[in-house]
Amino acid sequence: MLEKAKPSKNILVTGGAGFIGSHVVRRFVTNYPGYHIYNLDALTYAGNLENLIDIEGNDNYTFLQGDITDEAFVNAIFKEHRFEGVIHLAAESHVDRSITDPLAFAKTNILGTMILLNAFKALWKDNWEGKRFYHISTDEVYGTLGETGLFKETTPYEPNSPYSASKASSDHFVRAYGETYDLPYVITNCSNNYGANQFPEKLIPLFIHNIIHNKPLPVYGNGNYTRDWLYVIDHAIAIDLVYHEGLDKETYNIGGFNEWKNIDLVKLLCKHMDEKLGREKGSSELLITYVKDRPGHDLRYAIDASKINKELGWSPTVTFEEGLSKTIDWYLANEGWLNNVTSGAYQQYYEKQYQ
Repeated sequence: MLEKAKPSKNILVTGGAGFIGSHVVRRFVTNYPGYHIYNLDALTYAGNLENLIDIEGNDNYTFLQGDITDEAFVNAIFKEHRFEGVIHLAAESHVDRSITDPLAFAKTNILGTMILLNAFKALWKDNWEGKRFYHISTDEVYGTLGETGLFKETTPYEPNSPYSASKASSDHFVRAYGETYDLPYVITNCSNNYGANQFPEKLIPLFIHNIIHNKPLPVYGNGNYTRDWLYVIDHAIAIDLVYHEGLDKETYNIGGFNEWKNIDLVKLLCKHMDEKLGREKGSSELLITYVKDRPGHDLRYAIDASKINKELGWSPTVTFEEGLSKTIDWYLANEGWLNNVTSGAYQQYYEKQYQ
């Protein structure tokens, strides 16, 4: 049986200023004072250092601005800081954007991952004890399900969008480096995340913003596409657990056990928003607008997370209804953050603090 990875001291988190990454960085900085967490982020449109204001002054936290596709830069920071662990979250992640600009997704998600793998391999070569490369991926690599069935770790890959194809390719490269160079890795494939700090191009924060401002709620097709939803804090807990307890060269699926059709989710969101904003019942549903479907739209995603539950003891801590209510409360309490993100003003925070 493969040995569990020993804790690393210098850990690189890529994409740590993004949605999921910021929750992971905060958890590791706060819970592991003996580690030094380096947050590497290019600060593209979805990277926001305001997500980490509460921990930016911690002694065991350092922000590094840079692009994972910049090979010279990546090699230099690996040589300088000698990262024993990598938690790789940096990625282009929005399916709609991948349809209009697939090359950007190939560059970041495939080439960027390979550059990180090469730097990690060159630094440690055969000295792999206590080292770990943790690659975070998506359930979309598996393609689409019908009305029944669940994605398992053994489900064949069948990506249907440029985004999922780029993530599938990066998964394969991580596994290939493990087999070819004995590089110690773990991979997790997660379902749709939601929660605080998510950039409002994704469904839940976008619709919260639109409801606040009485804008249309665009629903693709008939709205009957089904997704499994994972609360981002539960995902961060799972990432922590897999990093420390997962076995080398294993894959773990992480899902929320929360299947919802898009239209049912939107109607639940509208109901909660009407209640929290003190609006007339049903008023937000009037904003729902059905729009032309996007190309290659997968019908249903649903994850079988029994492996991580059985082997590592992980399970979600909140129901979807609880998580959605917490998420709405956060956005309503942080409307300034939401307005800054939608206007682009959040990018000025980096200029003031770090330049």
